[in-house]
Amino acid sequence: MLDAGAVTFGEPLKEHCSWRIGGPADIFVQPSGEGQIVNVLRFVGEEGLPLVVIGRGTNLLFADEGFRGVVLKLGKRFSDFSVDGASVRAQGGLWVPRLVKNLADEGLSGLEHAAGIPGSFGGLVAMNGGSLRHSVGERIVDVRAVSFAGELRTFRRDECAFSYRRSLFQLGAGDPGNRWIVLEAALELVPADRNDIRREVLRILAERRGKFPLDLPNCGSVFTNDPAVYELAGPPGKIVEDTGLKGLRVGGAEVSHRHANFIVNLGGATASDVLALVGEIRKRVHDRIGAWLECEVRYVGAEGTLVPASEVSGTPIRREK
Repeated sequence: MLDAGAVTFGEPLKEHCSWRIGGPADIFVQPSGEGQIVNVLRFVGEEGLPLVVIGRGTNLLFADEGFRGVVLKLGKRFSDFSVDGASVRAQGGLWVPRLVKNLADEGLSGLEHAAGIPGSFGGLVAMNGGSLRHSVGERIVDVRAVSFAGELRTFRRDECAFSYRRSLFQLGAGDPGNRWIVLEAALELVPADRNDIRREVLRILAERRGKFPLDLPNCGSVFTNDPAVYELAGPPGKIVEDTGLKGLRVGGAEVSHRHANFIVNLGGATASDVLALVGEIRKRVHDRIGAWLECEVRYVGAEGTLVPASEVSGTPIRREK
């Protein structure tokens, strides 16, 4: 029998993403070790099944029909954390707020900017996530990863292709044979006073509570902060707000009244609602400023497609010259 970890069938994906949207996955696997992950990858390859790898699901929109393949979740069962002086190693399933707390407890500074980001560490690395003009890639020493073909490899920081909200490991990057799953990563941090670190973390958390709609299901920032568009009209939240779209609603999905780069689930929102709303926002913004907003959030189609939500929102992506 295949050793794959905890396996369930027909698992509702809305229970595994921050938007609380998505139909059932045919096969849902939660491994607790590298060997189990490799076993799943080999099984998927031999059977020719679609595969998607998730953490906390904070940057994903699952199809209403669910997923006709295998969903591999790196979560609590894959979340070890170790410290050696100022060096830290953490597995991909570790919850980022827990990682930030652990670092504060250890008196290690350098990742406070990630406080309040609700995703998994693997997802943070893959998206080179962060805030306050910082990103996790600044602190990465190396990343241990496994390819969809089952090859294990350790990448040095300079091999990870880190750039603004991008990396070699980003979901949907490249063909399946060259796609990699973040298993764990090493960080080099700076010793500092624990109380100073905690005060900074609390300050950032308070700022996020005042700025973002944390009381309703959402995926965080929907649209990416493209430098060319920023120079033209500012950050995406300001662009959407200046277009007069706060409160714009399709079904159960609504542009947040608190922050216009957030789409919230008012209750019962579907993926179709979100995609229609994204498409309408993009169209109206383009009509006003002549540029297309592109999405940070990825749409996971029922048959295995994995693309920025803007690509399936009903409006074409056009590169401005």
